[in-house]
Amino acid sequence: MGRFSALPLRTRLALLTAVAVALAVAVCAVVAWILVRQQLTASLDEQLRKDLDPIEHRQIVAGLQEGDCRPEPREPAEGMIFQSRFTLQVVWEADSCIFLGAASVTPSDSDIQVANRLRHEAVHNATGSDGETYRVLTRPLSGTTNAAVSIARPLDEVTDPLRSLALVLTLVAAAGVVGSAGVGVALARAGLRPVDRLTEAAEHIARTEDLSVRIPVHGDDEDEIARLTRAFNSMTAALASSRELQQQLIADAGHELRTPLTSLRTNIELLARSEATGRRLPEDDRRRLLESVTAQMKELAALIGDLQELSRPEPGPGRRLEVVALHDVTRRAVARARLRAGDTPVRDDIQPWYVRGEAPALERAVVNLLDNAVKFGGGAPEGVTVELRGGVLRVRDHGPGIPAEELPHVFERFWRSPGARSLPGSGLGLSIVARTVRSSGGDVVLRPAPGGGTEAVVTLPGAPTPPPGAPA
Repeated sequence: MGRFSALPLRTRLALLTAVAVALAVAVCAVVAWILVRQQLTASLDEQLRKDLDPIEHRQIVAGLQEGDCRPEPREPAEGMIFQSRFTLQVVWEADSCIFLGAASVTPSDSDIQVANRLRHEAVHNATGSDGETYRVLTRPLSGTTNAAVSIARPLDEVTDPLRSLALVLTLVAAAGVVGSAGVGVALARAGLRPVDRLTEAAEHIARTEDLSVRIPVHGDDEDEIARLTRAFNSMTAALASSRELQQQLIADAGHELRTPLTSLRTNIELLARSEATGRRLPEDDRRRLLESVTAQMKELAALIGDLQELSRPEPGPGRRLEVVALHDVTRRAVARARLRAGDTPVRDDIQPWYVRGEAPALERAVVNLLDNAVKFGGGAPEGVTVELRGGVLRVRDHGPGIPAEELPHVFERFWRSPGARSLPGSGLGLSIVARTVRSSGGDVVLRPAPGGGTEAVVTLPGAPTPPPGAPA
């Protein structure tokens, strides 16, 4: 089995085809041989009956009385209807005698039963005194009470045609096996041609890293090769999209990092030059430079943290998520937001709701929504409101709102509206929110709020009570 598995797939298919055809031909040949044998034997039995029916039993009885029936075989007398290879003999319970024929056949138990009138007829094979096999038919002898007459013909009338048939079937089977091997090779080549195309495409991608390669699909959804081709094209398309997103992320990250790094380097160089030349900057300017350096360091740290979050692979479909009390997560996020909100009030109305997800990621997502609302609320006295009811989390601000043409872009990485580019932030917060909500099976939208401002609506599947066995 190990050696067979080591063979190329094309060779294995050809061998399996040859073996399958060989078995089919062998079974058909054996069945044909058996059927022909049965037919020839039945024909010989019928011929024996036709030969025995016209015989006058009175002559046989008379011959017994005159001594014409002898223990030893003898040649037929002139004018007899039978040829020398036929045997006609009389059987009784204790003995038998040859009435006609060059060979005698030892009576069987069934023949004796016919002589004793226990059976109407007996048909069987027997070996004659000349060593040949005979087909024997025995019937009761009329005019007697304990005798039967047997007629026998050599069985080579059956075996000789069967030997010729066996030779022919063997030659046909051998030709079929050889032909099936060739057909198997042709079928393997034709069947594996689409696989060869897939192999060539995979090798081309591995050699050139060209993910734009697509293979034409031939066939419907029931065709395994067509399904494999579609899966391969989908895989290359997904890889190309992933690489494009990765390159875009690197390019956007480089662009976003360049501004704070340039500003940070300028400020540090200015401080270093002041120290090197001995010309100290005015205290107010020095303090502002240090505050700017600190703010830029915080901005860099936040940007790097967001990039790390986005670089984490999304959980797969078979992931195990824990039961999370979304109301507790939301309360912790509100407490964190209030520390950073300053004078902006953050009001909450939170009802119990349990979901499946990752508690730290969900808390970060809610914090991002709250920070966004505080930052773009414009210091409105109404502040920010947070509501969690029936699995729907709403975070609303009362700021100027987001123009309708900008709403489709708010969840894109590094996208920032023209009016927000002067404000601190990396443009990754809402991307992280969308990713976290999607991994928990939910949905998030940003839309204009009634009466002004913006409302973020997060919908997460869950229940108001924890499932059995989950912590309350």
